[in-house]
Amino acid sequence: MLAWTMENASSPFHRPFAHQFAQEWINAWNSHDLEKILAHYDDEVILTSPVALKLLNNGDGVVRGKAALREYFLRGIQAYPDRHFDFIDVLWGVETIVLYYGNNVLGSKSAEVMQLTSAGKIRCVWANYNQ
Repeated sequence: MLAWTMENASSPFHRPFAHQFAQEWINAWNSHDLEKILAHYDDEVILTSPVALKLLNNGDGVVRGKAALREYFLRGIQAYPDRHFDFIDVLWGVETIVLYYGNNVLGSKSAEVMQLTSAGKIRCVWANYNQ
């Protein structure tokens, strides 16, 4: 796992960190190892996704907290056991990374906007799809 912390929350990320973070996130998902996947997320994470809306049927598509995220990801892994993400690109800014990848669970491309903590964990994520 990436050994990095952000000293100043208002400092921008840099290319080496963004690319390493993105590749490790993709590799974790492609391993289907739930613990490797969850290692990227903060305990108080908030995830918003149309797939969460579909899988959870919870009315708002929002998953709150790592325990709920664990259950959601487990359902996703079970529902889509052959899923494999293909890294396309990563963008970075102040506190955020946008990970662009293909072959998501809907069979199209996705971009996830990820706000990271100073410890380099995903605090908030918004998943976006083109299908």
